[in-house]
Amino acid sequence: MASHRRPKQPSRTRVTVLTATAAAAVALTSQGAAQAAPKPSKDEVKSKVDKLYEDAGRATDRYNGAKEKQEKLEKQIGALQDKVADGQEELNELRDGLGSMASAQYRSGGIDPSLQLFLSSDPDDYLDKASTLDQLSSQQVDSLKKIQKKQRDLAQQRKEAAGKLDDLADTRTELGKKKREVQGKLGEAQRLLNTLTAKEKSDLAAKEKQRASRAADKRADLGDEAPASNRGAAALSAAATQIGKPYVSGGTGPNSYDCSGLTQWAYAQAGVSISRTTYTQQNDGTRIGRGELKPGDLVFFNNLAHVGFYAGNGQVLHAPKPGAVVRYEAIGYLGDFQFGVRV
Repeated sequence: MASHRRPKQPSRTRVTVLTATAAAAVALTSQGAAQAAPKPSKDEVKSKVDKLYEDAGRATDRYNGAKEKQEKLEKQIGALQDKVADGQEELNELRDGLGSMASAQYRSGGIDPSLQLFLSSDPDDYLDKASTLDQLSSQQVDSLKKIQKKQRDLAQQRKEAAGKLDDLADTRTELGKKKREVQGKLGEAQRLLNTLTAKEKSDLAAKEKQRASRAADKRADLGDEAPASNRGAAALSAAATQIGKPYVSGGTGPNSYDCSGLTQWAYAQAGVSISRTTYTQQNDGTRIGRGELKPGDLVFFNNLAHVGFYAGNGQVLHAPKPGAVVRYEAIGYLGDFQFGVRV
């Protein structure tokens, strides 16, 4: 008979030893993790946050580009749909006219069999048959040719509209991805800022306020450089009226701006239309080097992540980043200068 004795339980002493060992291992792991990831300093947090804001600026620009594309596609689709509706009306009128001719023929002695075929089926199938055309009057042939052309035009317009609808669906998907990317970067920046103590946050805010106060001085020393053009001078002057207004991702004025939103708005006040994003504004004029800059020229930084106005005397007027306002800043402070563009 099999034994029913209970299996031997581990001794209390052994359990205690194992528990103590496990606890020690957890403590060592935690200690190692703490040593591997020390709390970043205030300056390190600021540096990382600034980089995240730069990345968010790039993502915002791509988001703005997708949004602009969506708006253009919606207008194009609307125009195409209007053309299709108008074309369908014209086609119906042409068919009605051909029907009237057929009715008149019938009253005068019956409908020509060839015309009856045209009225009951697609004229495309018969217009290529010379023997059929020979049996119709020139007026009937002209009407049928017009119907054929209108049908082809409508088919092409419907195909074009369908293609643009597909593009619109893809663009909306891209728009959603870019928006989430922007939100992710800004969220990550906020989480980093939340690791700071109240005093550290207060110190950073005080420094930012001090810099903003100095930069927002409308009497900043801009020197006496002549602008490159009247429109550049007018755009720069318009941008200067917005000093002190907040940076907001996607902002195009007049209450808030992102970097390319400010430059686009300001040039619009000067009567000049430029595109929406830094990636497209780089093509809105003639590219120039740093030594050629004049007030009113656009200046680009950090792989097209940022744009502003050259204001003179080494100063740039721009919408900097989240939490900041439109202001002047020294060109050397803005990162890697790429090139200027004279609109």
